[in-house]
Amino acid sequence: MEKVNIHEKFLLFNDYWNPKIAGEINDSFVKLAKFKGEFVWHHHEHEDEMFLVIKGELLMRFRDGEICLKEGEFVIVPRGVEHKPVAKDEVHVLLLEPKTTLNTGNQVNEKTVAKLQSI
Repeated sequence: MEKVNIHEKFLLFNDYWNPKIAGEINDSFVKLAKFKGEFVWHHHEHEDEMFLVIKGELLMRFRDGEICLKEGEFVIVPRGVEHKPVAKDEVHVLLLEPKTTLNTGNQVNEKTVAKLQSI
């Protein structure tokens, strides 16, 4: 067992849309990521995702609306729901999702990160 300081972990990387593994719990990863700009529309057939904003503000777009998340707020996106994260400025996000979750879901493109780095 070890204690993890989330803020210190975010100092270890500067790239955007490239989740890092900060921990494991059961069959899920605790991931940290920095977002800036717009991601791609996508969904996950078999996995739910939790997005917790640690720093900044994240707009989560859905085909039928959007949710604005501020520091300390989270949203759980159910499997099958198409979504698009948007960050006007840099946002620090903690993700909790099954180990099988591909960051771009059903879309494989230049933003897809198939092999995650542990920090």
